[in-house]
Amino acid sequence: MNATTAAPARPAETGAPTAPRPVPARPRRSRRALAALVVRYVLLVAVLLVTVGPFLWQLSTSLKGTGERVFGYPPQLLPRHPTLSHYADVVDTIPVFRYGLNSLLVATGSALSNCLLGSLAGYALARMKFRGRALAVGIFLATMIIPFESIMVSEFLMMRSLHLNNTLLGVALPTAVTGLSVLLFRNAFRSLPREVEEAAVLDGAGEWQRFVRIALPSVRGTVSVVAIFSFVFSWDDFLWPLIVLSDPAHCTLTVGIQYLSGTFTNDQRVIAAGTMIAVVPLLVLFFCLQRFFFRGVGEGAVKG
Repeated sequence: MNATTAAPARPAETGAPTAPRPVPARPRRSRRALAALVVRYVLLVAVLLVTVGPFLWQLSTSLKGTGERVFGYPPQLLPRHPTLSHYADVVDTIPVFRYGLNSLLVATGSALSNCLLGSLAGYALARMKFRGRALAVGIFLATMIIPFESIMVSEFLMMRSLHLNNTLLGVALPTAVTGLSVLLFRNAFRSLPREVEEAAVLDGAGEWQRFVRIALPSVRGTVSVVAIFSFVFSWDDFLWPLIVLSDPAHCTLTVGIQYLSGTFTNDQRVIAAGTMIAVVPLLVLFFCLQRFFFRGVGEGAVKG
């Protein structure tokens, strides 16, 4: 007897009509996922309103005409009769360009000193072995959590003993290098591969040559991040320049704008115009360097 059995005939071979294959249904998005998506967008819109809302309000106020209400209800964001006359009033009231130049000198000096001194200290903490290195890292970390108000008096007395009061150098010196800059460079230098450094040692490169020719070019993104942070912090600083500077001719832009509130107490439009003049340079700087900024943030995230 033959043990083999015949295979069942296909419908096409038998001539019977073929039934359509069921199409798998697309998975529907669950209600929980939809609710999470809605909450996410609501939070994003809320954060956008909190962060960008004050800037847009100041910009709108600076462009509103004299007859338009500033604090009326309902609030009006778009000016009906936009004008730039309030910016001209600011220029006629205070020496904006001189104050802006003072702020530029202080902020540029702070950015350069933080990049130079922070990179040197960060390289020493990351690549050099010496006694007390962990303690030094802890001290730099501790400086980041000490509030400025607690050391403000001692810094003022130090500047006075150095005869740097009422000078731009006295404004820039306390922020010449910060713990944040040192730790950012330390994390960036720590991520460099040891093999590259060992190859440079075999080629006869000294410590200074390894820092200048190998380590520093490898952390250009971190250099840009430190430069932008230092520039913005120095440009926006108000309390320390207000304490150190007493001569109006040496005021920075953020301190000089306060004279607007004394001259135009009831005109919020002029005060808003002065605020926008102080903010616009920072926006221009950020948009010009945003490519380097985000590359530096990503570099620190990957290598740190």
